[in-house]
Amino acid sequence: MKTQGRSETRPRLQARRVAFDLSRSPLHWIPGDPLSSHLINGINLLLPAGELWFCRVYNQALPHITDPLLREEVQGFIRQEGMHAQAHRKAEKWLQDQGMDVTAYRRRVDFVFQQLLGDTPLGLKPLQHRWLARHWLIVRVGIVAAVEHFTGLLGDWCMNSESWDKADPVVADLFRWHLAEEVEHRSVAFDLFEHLCRTQAGFYLSRQALMALVFPLFLQFIAEGGRSLAGQDPDPQVRRLARRTTLRILLDIERIGRRNDNVPTFSLILGRTLRWIAPGFHPETEGDTAQALAYIARSPAANAGAKRAAQGALH
Repeated sequence: MKTQGRSETRPRLQARRVAFDLSRSPLHWIPGDPLSSHLINGINLLLPAGELWFCRVYNQALPHITDPLLREEVQGFIRQEGMHAQAHRKAEKWLQDQGMDVTAYRRRVDFVFQQLLGDTPLGLKPLQHRWLARHWLIVRVGIVAAVEHFTGLLGDWCMNSESWDKADPVVADLFRWHLAEEVEHRSVAFDLFEHLCRTQAGFYLSRQALMALVFPLFLQFIAEGGRSLAGQDPDPQVRRLARRTTLRILLDIERIGRRNDNVPTFSLILGRTLRWIAPGFHPETEGDTAQALAYIARSPAANAGAKRAAQGALH
């Protein structure tokens, strides 16, 4: 099926190395806001496994892409996501150095991406059949598209928020660099899913069904990651956050976002997700690529990574 909303003027996606030192960064890197700090820190535990799974799924999809420009964009997407996984694995090590035990949460995340969403989920061998395997691949591509909608809207929020200017600059830059690249490649997953679907009607119905599945699971994983870290906090008052339900955490996010914009409000996330329902929706309208590239150009971690890569090339 012909992919809608694409443009040959998009900048070529490139993987950018980053270099950052979190050794002096505090666990509560957003001053006076341990809940937001733990919620965002928990993303470091979710991303490596998730983004490496993205790469595996997209490498399987490459032979099915008949559009050369889209294939090039998907290859760039894979390289960027692989770099994101490496960066957040280092941030995971930083959390461990802070005394956080990440084993239990990581085990649950790995189960989802390796077992439930693997090539043969829970060992279901019928999915090895060629026809079923292709459709299972398309379903997983659609799941990536739904998840990428959230990373793209979070990236757009981040590019337009100044709240992290008062936070630890290294952790803030790590997430800002990543989220800027999410804005940069925000359309690729959507375009690939559309390209692999046989009809426009099938594409529309499938993406609505998958978003209905991914939306609550995404929120649950974010809340659970924050709870898993908050429950180990040295401050007993902060440890109480681990007993909050996901609904309570969403209400807290709404309150914090409205008060100081340290996190996007739940109403913003919900409102931007409802746009997905529109038949003519396309992620191209959901962010500003020039704004994202401007941040990457001044990102300390990205600049340090480029300098290190250039020095390595000279030796």
